[in-house]
Amino acid sequence: MEVTPSNSFLGLVKRVERSVWFQGFIISIIIIAALTVGAKTYSLPYEVELVINYLDTAITVFFLVEIVLRFISYEKKSAFFKDPWNVFDMVIVVGSLMPISDTDMILVARLLRVFRVLRLVSIIPDLRVLINALLKAIPKMGYIALLMFIIFYLFAAVGSIFFETVNETLWGDIAISMLTLFRVATFEDWTDVMYETMAVYPFSWIFYVVFIFLTAFVFLNMMVGVVLDVMTQETSAKEHQEQEDNHQALVNQISELQKQVQALSDKLDKGQD
Repeated sequence: MEVTPSNSFLGLVKRVERSVWFQGFIISIIIIAALTVGAKTYSLPYEVELVINYLDTAITVFFLVEIVLRFISYEKKSAFFKDPWNVFDMVIVVGSLMPISDTDMILVARLLRVFRVLRLVSIIPDLRVLINALLKAIPKMGYIALLMFIIFYLFAAVGSIFFETVNETLWGDIAISMLTLFRVATFEDWTDVMYETMAVYPFSWIFYVVFIFLTAFVFLNMMVGVVLDVMTQETSAKEHQEQEDNHQALVNQISELQKQVQALSDKLDKGQD
């Protein structure tokens, strides 16, 4: 098969864009970009700020070149936009091209520069697996959160009825009671709240123990279990896809080898004739 200059250039771009050293270089640039954003939050000398601004411009140009190379490496350009991580990176990079001063969108431009740190997620495959697992776990976690809200609401109603006379600031209505229970669930000085009500209702400790057992142990473990289950599925799917890709690559190599053997055999037959 004849190798055209365009195919040769495309192959070179693919090798560069997918090479380990280039990926490591991108990660280093993202970390430097994060440091420049953090440095701008300090009061710095004018010379240092000028250097940081030049560095920020260079980083923005590099990201633009990198996203263009990634786009070129796709044989089917439409496939580039089917990957949500590519779209995410493109939005961040294009948004970073916005002027950061003397515009009405200065806050948006600064935020997009801060979000460039999130590109670490799109670059590192293991982080992508974690984020994908978290996003897929959200629907299941939503049902657990709904059940937690019901428990919070019931306990807040009970607390408001019985403990309002003890401390109206903490148990004055159901909304305030839910905030108090959230404080209890996060173990933020929750014993002070319990001892205050125990002075009037000695057995009110049962209320807090049952609530903490449900929220801090049962529901929290359910959340963790859902995330772990989805992560296990994502890992298995990734391993299966890698096996399929390796199998397909092996099949393609065998097919190519068969074609070469057949071509060699045809040449030998012609030579004998």
